[in-house]
Amino acid sequence: MLHPGLSETEPSGATVLAITSGKGGVGKTNIAANLAICLAGLHQRVVLMDADLGLGNLDVVLNIQSRHHLAHVISGHRELEQIIHIGPLGVEVICGGSGIEMLANMNTFQRQRLLDGLDALHRRADFLIIDTGAGIQSNVVSFCLASDQTLVVTTPEPTAMTDAYAMIKVLAANGYAGRISIVVNMAHSVSEGRLIYRQIADVAGRFLNCPVYEGGLLCRDEAVPNAVRKRMPVVLGSPKSPFALSLNEIGMRLTRGKCQKCQRGGFFRKVVHWFF
Repeated sequence: MLHPGLSETEPSGATVLAITSGKGGVGKTNIAANLAICLAGLHQRVVLMDADLGLGNLDVVLNIQSRHHLAHVISGHRELEQIIHIGPLGVEVICGGSGIEMLANMNTFQRQRLLDGLDALHRRADFLIIDTGAGIQSNVVSFCLASDQTLVVTTPEPTAMTDAYAMIKVLAANGYAGRISIVVNMAHSVSEGRLIYRQIADVAGRFLNCPVYEGGLLCRDEAVPNAVRKRMPVVLGSPKSPFALSLNEIGMRLTRGKCQKCQRGGFFRKVVHWFF
């Protein structure tokens, strides 16, 4: 069912935000889910798509009972509206699966039908948040290249930092036109998080000639694993926790500084372009 009060004819064109990481286990999906809720709480219309192909778990984080995903739309067994779940505060959620990987095997009619439906979601939202997979595979990078802004999530672990830089390097090598920001998660302190951001940004600037911005600093917070165990988004279960407050601050910055659209022709059509 579509979000109440949203009209197919409303003008817009969402700001597309890809949330990605060079490696798994850095809290990317948790950040994507909770940030979507924060933006909805700021009166933004949000579509949240799980593009972690085959390993998506947004439904677990949001406690959504999902039986269908994009693959069922492509196969013709479901319409797009039938796989959309209305999450907390009205966030429209498209759960993951192998659907995007099937794009390359669709006929023209199937592809057009799917893209028309996805583009309609894009047009009527304020933010389209894409929770990508981890790593620098083409099916991850394609979503980032088609987005207006990419948040690269890392932690203080040297391997996570190295892999975050690798993701930035791939985006720069492909001429990414959007804004790249670093989100440091699980930092022991704000000063440690800021130091990690500066290290990655300095190297990217020196060797890639690529500006990298500070997307946010999130410190370790026991409220986060507690919320995951309860399958309750932390910004709802513990709204006064340091993690929730910091994520709300990120959301407010995003709404105040919506970046200019850097892509034309429809976000999902840009994604498909990278699969062919």
